Amino acid sequence: MANQVFPTKGNLMAAKRSLVLAKLGYDLMDRKRNVLIRELMQLVDRAKELRGNIEQTYVTAYAVLQEANITLGIIDRFANTIELDDTIQIETRSVMGVEIPKVTHEDTLTAEIPYGFLDTNVQLDEAYAAFTRVKNMTLMLAEVDSGVFRLATAIQATQRRANALKNVLIPRYTEIIRTISDALEDKEREEFTRMKIIKATKKT
Repeated sequence: MANQVFPTKGNLMAAKRSLVLAKLGYDLMDRKRNVLIRELMQLVDRAKELRGNIEQTYVTAYAVLQEANITLGIIDRFANTIELDDTIQIETRSVMGVEIPKVTHEDTLTAEIPYGFLDTNVQLDEAYAAFTRVKNMTLMLAEVDSGVFRLATAIQATQRRANALKNVLIPRYTEIIRTISDALEDKEREEFTRMKIIKATKKT
């Protein structure tokens, strides 16, 4: 590539500007990558914590559901009274240009229980509360997992760009600058030698 660039001062200045921009771009990509990695590590830690908690929450929920089924019979008739949750909304926050999802919803655990108390018992109440906690934790885990995926994808893309700048563009422009500088110096030496010969010829 370097030997295809015509050795002029204009091309030398252009190559130097490109090198400065490439180095600046690499610094920015490197900083972005570090910020995204820190954010990713925080989400990964949170995901591990949530997964550990959600497994136990599921175990508890199915245990109390079984108790409710034993004491009341199959509780489909009560489950059908629970309305579809349409309060779930997805917003985003930006981290270095990466949109991280944030799930918001109405916590129905503190809301009015959607079934009557005449034909029910405390086991059903416990099952309802347990599966409400399962739903809430599942939403949190979905938010975190989606954020981890988006951050990991962005880190890979940022790493590729940083590598391209560091390993391809910066060495390329450095080589172009060296080649043009050497060619211009050779030309100046040739011109200096030619002028000395002309002066020496005139004196004789």
